[in-house]
Amino acid sequence: MGKKKTLLITWWLWYIGSHAVVEFEKAWYTTIILDNLSNSKINVLDSIEKILWYTPKFFKEDLLNKEWLDKIFKENKIGWVIHFAWLKAVWESIEKPIKYFQNNITWSLNLFEIMNKYNVKNIIFSSSATVYDLQNWKDNLIEKKWNDILLKRWLKEEDNTWNTTNPYWRTKFLLEEILKDLTIFSWFNVILLRYFNPIWAHSSWLIWEDPNWIPNNLLPYTMKVLKWELKELKVFWWNYPTKDWTWVRDYIDVNDLVSWHIKAYNYLDKNIKNWKYNIFNLWVWRWLSVLEIIKLVEKVSWKKISYKIVDRRPWDLPEVYCNPEKANKIFWWKTEVSEEESVKNMIKFYNIK
Repeated sequence: MGKKKTLLITWWLWYIGSHAVVEFEKAWYTTIILDNLSNSKINVLDSIEKILWYTPKFFKEDLLNKEWLDKIFKENKIGWVIHFAWLKAVWESIEKPIKYFQNNITWSLNLFEIMNKYNVKNIIFSSSATVYDLQNWKDNLIEKKWNDILLKRWLKEEDNTWNTTNPYWRTKFLLEEILKDLTIFSWFNVILLRYFNPIWAHSSWLIWEDPNWIPNNLLPYTMKVLKWELKELKVFWWNYPTKDWTWVRDYIDVNDLVSWHIKAYNYLDKNIKNWKYNIFNLWVWRWLSVLEIIKLVEKVSWKKISYKIVDRRPWDLPEVYCNPEKANKIFWWKTEVSEEESVKNMIKFYNIK
C-alpha cells in the first residue's frame, strides 16, 4: 500500500506537532515538517524514530524565510497544511507585543502566500479558546457563586470572538479573521480547532511538552518542580469565585487531541466540496482547578509538590469551559484517556521515581 496525501506540519518538534506527526504517519500519511527549534529540541527526532522506526522529512528553518518556504512547496507535492507555529506565552506577549505580532502574524501570512501560489488551499489551523470574548464574560459573572457560574459558561463556536485581553490572544483572533476572508476571496478550505488546554505525554512515554526555557504551562512546570529543577510552583490564588479559589480549566489529553485531528481531516477531506470554513471546540466535559491538578500529580507520583500562594495575574480568568457537541455529533469524537493514565504517561516521560 502506498502512502496517502502529503501533509506539511509547522512546528512539528513542538509539543502537539510532534504528536501529530507520529499519529498521521501511523495513519499512513506522509508528513513534511518545519521547525526553527526556537522552543523545541532536535532530539525529539530520535524519539519519533523510536516510535515509527524511521525519521520523517524534517527541515530546520523559520517561516520568516519566504524563499526557503517557496522551495519546500516547489519540491514537494503538498496536499494539506496543519499549522501549529506560534509563540504562545501570555506574559511574554504583554511584555513584547511587537515580537508576537511580527512572528505569529508574519509567519502565517508567509505561509498563506506560498500556499496560495502553489494552489494548496486546505489548512487545519491550531486556534484557541482565547479568541472568545472572555473579558465581558468575566465581568458579568465574577461575583456569582460557583453553581451559578457553572450553568452559564458553555462557550459555543458561534459565540463572540472579540475583546481579547493580550497580544497573544489577539494574534489568534486576527488569524482566524484572515483565514475567513481567504475562504471567500482565495478559495481556501479551513478547519479551525479551538483548543482547551492540551496536556500530558504520548502513550509511548517518549515525547512530551518539554520547553527549552522555564515553562509557561502548569503541568510542565509541575514536573520540573518534582525533579528539583525548579524550587516551587507558583499558585495564583486570590478572589477567584471557584470551588477552592484557584482558577479552573478543562484539560484534554494530547493523544485524544491528535486523534481528533485525524478524524476531522479524514471526514472533511471526503467532503471537501461541501464546506469552506468550519470551527470546532475541542473539550472533554472535564474541569480541574490548579489545586486539584497538584493533588492528582501527588497521588500518582507519591511525591509532594512544593508550591507558594501568590496574587492572581491580571489576565487570568476564573474558569473557561466550552461546548464540544458539534465535534461529538459530526465526528463521533470522544476522549479515551483517563486523567490518571495521562499523569502516569507524564511521570514516566520525565523519569520521576
